[in-house]
Amino acid sequence: MIRVVVVDDHTLMRSGIRGLLALTEDICVVAEAGDGEEAIRIIRESKPDLVLLDVRLPKISGLKVLETLGNQGNLPFTILLTTFDDDEVLLQGMRAGAKGFLLKDVSLERLVSAIRRVMAGESCFRPALTERTLDGIKNIDHDFDSLGFPFPLTPREIEVLALIAGGYNNMEIANALGTMEGTVKNHVSSILSKLGVRDRVQAVFKGIDRGVL
Repeated sequence: MIRVVVVDDHTLMRSGIRGLLALTEDICVVAEAGDGEEAIRIIRESKPDLVLLDVRLPKISGLKVLETLGNQGNLPFTILLTTFDDDEVLLQGMRAGAKGFLLKDVSLERLVSAIRRVMAGESCFRPALTERTLDGIKNIDHDFDSLGFPFPLTPREIEVLALIAGGYNNMEIANALGTMEGTVKNHVSSILSKLGVRDRVQAVFKGIDRGVL
């Protein structure tokens, strides 16, 4: 059972999420919080597997909650929820350790999928990056002397990184590129190695920071 804490300053939103997740067999809401200070306390006490965290909260913002828990070594897997598709919030959340980013009007199917994927070690930054990364793949300039990395990414690795940024898993990337899942896994390993990062989220952030995405 995936134990979830829901953090949002609107009671109806928290109740709605709790009600939706009650329809699943493997996810349960174990606690709720209505502001940032309460969120930090409850997350410490309940030690959930995953937190659904509103970005804009009273007292302490969701991003500050992320930073505080991260600095204390108490940060569970976290998916940020917001009413706005905000690039700056997305990047700040990634820096602070968020593993996913969803708009509050997300469907139950997408929310449940995001929770399960993040718990499986993947990232889920839809819909904020998905459309832009997919639309941008065809416009990526592959004629460069250096990306500033010790070993520059190949054009195919840049395409894979763009799809990772869109929240796609290895199988979905393989289907999108018309290749085998094992080949995609090899590309991902190469990307992590070349960028000098440990996971897919860090790879996306470094790719954005270096102007690859």
